Amino acid sequence: MNAITAFLLLAIALIVIVALAAYAMKLRREVKKRERFRLDEDQRAQTNSLENLDLVVSALIQEQVEITEGSWRCKVLLDIIDPSLNERAEFRPFAEVYQRTQHLKTHSARKALTPRERMQEDRERLEVEQQWRSEVLKAAEAIRQWRLDGAGALH
Repeated sequence: MNAITAFLLLAIALIVIVALAAYAMKLRREVKKRERFRLDEDQRAQTNSLENLDLVVSALIQEQVEITEGSWRCKVLLDIIDPSLNERAEFRPFAEVYQRTQHLKTHSARKALTPRERMQEDRERLEVEQQWRSEVLKAAEAIRQWRLDGAGALH
């Protein structure tokens, strides 16, 4: 192999290496950009969930929503914010009401029930609401206080 061929191969190798390095840098920037976007989306979802939780808690405290519906919504929102929150003693009533009423039909499934079945489910729901009313309202107040303390005070 003569010197010209060796230099030509060396030049081609350097061009390939520089091109691959440039492509790797471009991919790295794209990954960072996507990670920033994902973090922004997570933060936005967290903020929206906290705002919705504030609204549901307020509606519960003002008795603008039934205990069962408010408990379900609080449980789901707490799961979105941080699943471990539902395990906290202060917030446990939401999960308890959910667990005791999750078998009850809603929406179109409820409409498909006979009037007798619907009445039976209403009776079950009202019993759970009566039994858990004060605990759910205390949990709602605990969430309100948790939010006033900066939403991280109980972690």
